[in-house]
Amino acid sequence: MSQSNINLPPYLKALAVLSLIILIVFILIVGRSLLVPLFLAGLISILLTPMSDFLERKKLSRVWSTVISLFSGLFLILGLIAFIVFQVASFGRDLGNVKEKLNIYLIQIDGFIMTNFQIETGIGNGIDKHYLIDWIQSHGSTLAEFVFGTIGSLSMVLLLPVFIFFFLLYRNHLTVFLSMLFPRHNKEKVIEEILILRKVVQNYIVGVLKVMVILAILNTAVLLGLGIKHAIFFGVFAAVLNIVPYLGPLIALLLPVVFAFLTKDGLFYPIAIIVSFQLIQMIEANFLTPKIVGGNVNLNAFATIIGLLVGASIWGVVGMILIIPALAVLRKIFELTEATKPYALLLGEEKNDVDFLNEQS
Repeated sequence: MSQSNINLPPYLKALAVLSLIILIVFILIVGRSLLVPLFLAGLISILLTPMSDFLERKKLSRVWSTVISLFSGLFLILGLIAFIVFQVASFGRDLGNVKEKLNIYLIQIDGFIMTNFQIETGIGNGIDKHYLIDWIQSHGSTLAEFVFGTIGSLSMVLLLPVFIFFFLLYRNHLTVFLSMLFPRHNKEKVIEEILILRKVVQNYIVGVLKVMVILAILNTAVLLGLGIKHAIFFGVFAAVLNIVPYLGPLIALLLPVVFAFLTKDGLFYPIAIIVSFQLIQMIEANFLTPKIVGGNVNLNAFATIIGLLVGASIWGVVGMILIIPALAVLRKIFELTEATKPYALLLGEEKNDVDFLNEQS
């Protein structure tokens, strides 16, 4: 008995697609407490897979290789979080001269506004140094709470290592399961495509981490050369924020510039930081990322901005972090079949249009 294709009117197809999008967004919002650690665990487990495979080649069992890889990854993550917490908490010790200098600028601004606009702002009264230091120290000490709030609740943080463990332990089992979802396709071919996709995701994430390390070294070297305190923190923080396109580098630039403006004499140091960071960003965009990460998963600016807005509205800060690799993976998935290649073209850079048109001709 032959199956007949159902041809729906265009408006019904559009309604079906819109309904599916609404359902997906609803599930993402409602299931945030489960899906956020699940997505994070998936990305981290992909990074830890090579280490687990290496340990298994050294005759370790799957369970022991998974446990060692898991604790190694968690140790690195906790070390980075502890480093950021202690650095932020120590800012209060370097704010002794900030109050006086900041008050001078506030008085000048207040005088300019009063002279030109006859508006009394009150900012010329200055700020209290002890209040500023107490505020920095209190907020720095609660950075761990902010991290937990960004990821979610404490239960979500506890779920993360559990999901990573099972993803690593059952990675081959999950690959076979995914291949069985496509019974009309050759099983070996589907498994091969899944392994290729996993390798692409792994190379992408590892490439991003390599670029991050290089940027951290370059940023720190510049700040140390200028004599900026907490240069290592600012350099590493700027490199980590680079994962969020456009918005991340801007925030990473503002922090050391403002700190140098308040702690150094003259405008040379803030201007030098701006120029140096812009040169580093040019090197990253034109050399480091194309050579290390590669151009096959690059996203265009419009797709990136829309993705950041959607990720922030659904999952907050962690959504902004996860949406970029998720879109990159999605673009690579779209390239696997002819029917979905237009969507890959929509997410990709404009320079890929010529290659796409050449393939169609």
